[in-house]
Amino acid sequence: MQDELAVDGLLIGVARAEAYAETERVIAERRARGLFGDLRFTLTNTPRSCHPERLVRGARSVIAAAMPLWRPAGTPPEGPAGRMPRYAWSDPYGPLRERLTTLADRLRARGARCSVFVDSNHHVDRDAAVRAGLAFSARNTMAIVPGEGSFVALGAIVTDAELEPATELVPPGCGSCTLCIDACPTDALIEPGVLDATRCLSTTTQSRNPVPEAHADALGDRVYGCDICQDVCPWNAGPARRRGELPPDSGAWVSLADWLELPDEELLARHAHLYVPDRDVRFLRRNALIALGNGPAGERELARRYADDPDPQIRAAARRALMQ
Repeated sequence: MQDELAVDGLLIGVARAEAYAETERVIAERRARGLFGDLRFTLTNTPRSCHPERLVRGARSVIAAAMPLWRPAGTPPEGPAGRMPRYAWSDPYGPLRERLTTLADRLRARGARCSVFVDSNHHVDRDAAVRAGLAFSARNTMAIVPGEGSFVALGAIVTDAELEPATELVPPGCGSCTLCIDACPTDALIEPGVLDATRCLSTTTQSRNPVPEAHADALGDRVYGCDICQDVCPWNAGPARRRGELPPDSGAWVSLADWLELPDEELLARHAHLYVPDRDVRFLRRNALIALGNGPAGERELARRYADDPDPQIRAAARRALMQ
């Protein structure tokens, strides 16, 4: 059955369907240290997300998949613009889910039980990628795939099919490099491989909590997520060289005017693939106002309509923009 695993555009590896016991222990330890802030996702139910053997009856194998994402950034739109992280330029998980579903259907045709997990809080995809010999876990906590770096979308199939697991893991590849730790403007990487999410700019942009002033300053033109620790990583230089001739992706930027002026439902629909707390457009507008305040003075008048907004986070971000 192993020859059935090839899928165009995906890197595939196999691991045994066994508990991610060390990851479950680390999550509990870091939660006790308060390092997760209001992060949820796979952290909320580790008896499920760290136990692929429980996700499918009789599970024997986890098929891990990595889909490369790197492509050049398009030019910003006219007027004030906000920067997006690479994984959010479009929805990579839709194509990845389709391809893994096609593979799962092949296995089902052979009589196997399968469940597909993509961008799901049911399964820790990074563990599967490491155990399946696709990636190693880096100092910036990312899964790095040799030849493709960390700009990859990860997913998995858990199946009762008996597949041959990887016999060799990817060795740690960070060496003495600390570029990611040194580059983080808020010192969120408190130890090699340890992230304090309460300091992380990416987490800040997706949080219900007010944005600390130091984070607002450090965000620059970012309105969602943060790629700093990946942009400086030497493992991402190779994909950038090889894929530099691909068509630029306009999703790298958004118009701050749109984020501040579009009707709520239209703005949320345009970014349906993003995690937005409670699907509440206020958090996107807050982020846009912060980026506006970090930009040229001549563009900040867009914030004036929000200077007396009833929402305290939006009001504070607007007034900060006007007073910068």
